[in-house]
Amino acid sequence: MDIPSKNSQVRPELARDLGLSHAGAVVVGTIIGSGIFLVPTEMMQAVGSARLVYLAWMVGGLLSFFGALTYAELGAMKPQAGGEYVYVRDAYGPLAGFLYSWTWFLIAKPASIATVTTGLVRILETFPVFSFFSHACFAHPFTLNYGQLVAIGATVLISWLNYVGVRRAGDFQFLFTLLKVAIILGIVAVGFSYSRGTWANFATEFTGAKGGVAGFFAALVAALWAYDGWNDLNMVAGEIRNPQRNIPLSLIWGVATVGALYILVNAAVQYVLPAAAMAGSERPASDAVALVLGGAGASLVSAGMALSMLVTLNGTIMSGARVPFAAARDGYFFQSIAEVHPRFRTPSVSIVVQCGLAIVLLLLGGSFRQFFSLAIFAEWMFYMIAGSTLFVFRRREPQAERPYRVWGYPVVPALVVLASAALLYYTFSDNLKSSAGGCLAILAGVPVFYFFARRRAAARK
Repeated sequence: MDIPSKNSQVRPELARDLGLSHAGAVVVGTIIGSGIFLVPTEMMQAVGSARLVYLAWMVGGLLSFFGALTYAELGAMKPQAGGEYVYVRDAYGPLAGFLYSWTWFLIAKPASIATVTTGLVRILETFPVFSFFSHACFAHPFTLNYGQLVAIGATVLISWLNYVGVRRAGDFQFLFTLLKVAIILGIVAVGFSYSRGTWANFATEFTGAKGGVAGFFAALVAALWAYDGWNDLNMVAGEIRNPQRNIPLSLIWGVATVGALYILVNAAVQYVLPAAAMAGSERPASDAVALVLGGAGASLVSAGMALSMLVTLNGTIMSGARVPFAAARDGYFFQSIAEVHPRFRTPSVSIVVQCGLAIVLLLLGGSFRQFFSLAIFAEWMFYMIAGSTLFVFRRREPQAERPYRVWGYPVVPALVVLASAALLYYTFSDNLKSSAGGCLAILAGVPVFYFFARRRAAARK
């Protein structure tokens, strides 16, 4: 659906430089951020027992796995840069596709980048040498602290890495994902080596939990946040070699691997800490390792968390820039966004603009929770919409080539859509202010779409 142009034969294209190992690392490395280290506390506070915490982990993992199966069919069928944008555009028309790309570019990805870098700063601040991050470096014309500068520096560094070549970014993702997994397995080994650890902890309860259906739903939301990011691979489908095979394999095995790692980490922490101690800990994995290895062990976990978030940031920046790039190639955004760097063969302008928007958010200031709330509503809305496109394509294009067909159709994709709708309702009602602001920002894209549509029509004439 690219616009024909006189330069279409000579303009550089994105390079298909990502192999199966890179694609798998995008899935695993982007999903595993700080969530597994932090959300066991929220989950225990919500449900109050190890049994229900594990149930939430399993349900969240199963829903994420079903989402991966759904996106595996979509990605193999339409292996183009932009992923979800392409599915929404082809299923529901250019306006719906543009609103997706507008929301992704303006809200979801800049807020996600700000969330990850702000979380990275929070983790680094736990080291005494970085305790000055909260101090202001200057106060005029606006207040800026050292932590904000570090967050901005991380954003610029990883954006530059993606600017100079997707292969370099992919190699970084692969190598540091391997290191991240090694650290996680190390935490698991340390936890189960604790001489005072006991399986009896799995039968303990936290009496102050929220409990009930509301409590379980809160734990499920926390688990799904920890699993979030598996959809990012589809955004870089245009740069994956043999995408019809590698996208389904990477999604399915990547999400399954993450699920297994999450269960192992939670089990190791629970082996060390009873339910009440887990519910009262800000960083249960760090506290568990500290009991075994002392303060040095807690520092090791914090270092692992920082590394984990840096790898997540790389995957987030890599995937985020491809969506506005695809919309611009269709003529529904500034044509400069559609430029591919002639040497590096990356969507260089899109990467720079995305970096700039994230920096603006970081300069404006805000908490980890505020950035996260800004991103989560928009993300779940489009998970639901993108997942539903599978039904449209199955009905409208029954004879289309499908290198992979989702197992359990139509039940599996239906569960993905229903779960996304339920979580969308929960996140909207849980944070009305951020969600309402997100709705207004999405609707603001309607006149922008028609502006570019008129320009596109004039150019075609």
